[in-house]
Amino acid sequence: MEKRKTLKFKDHLVPLVLSGFKNSTWRLFDDKDLQEGDELILINSDTSEEFAAAVILSTKEKKLKDLQDSDFEGHEKFESEEKMYEAYRSYYGDNVSPDGIIKMVIFKLK
Repeated sequence: MEKRKTLKFKDHLVPLVLSGFKNSTWRLFDDKDLQEGDELILINSDTSEEFAAAVILSTKEKKLKDLQDSDFEGHEKFESEEKMYEAYRSYYGDNVSPDGIIKMVIFKLK
């Protein structure tokens, strides 16, 4: 059996995921090769605790600069484009740019 993949979420996002409001996550530099059908263990990145299990329903890739309002469905909104870049730079470092490819992952809690 394939090992389940883990996804980490900041503490303030955990309640949004558990409530079902947040069912989408965006990842840059996808080193886990996230695919439709993958089983996930969701982890609070601030406490390292597992908080849920999920399955990936779909994925798609897009450049950050090409995001549209509809892409934010199921995902938290940012105050501005600059705040979005700040957030992703805090997670991934200074390599985040408008031409960066983001993988949008739609998931369902199990």
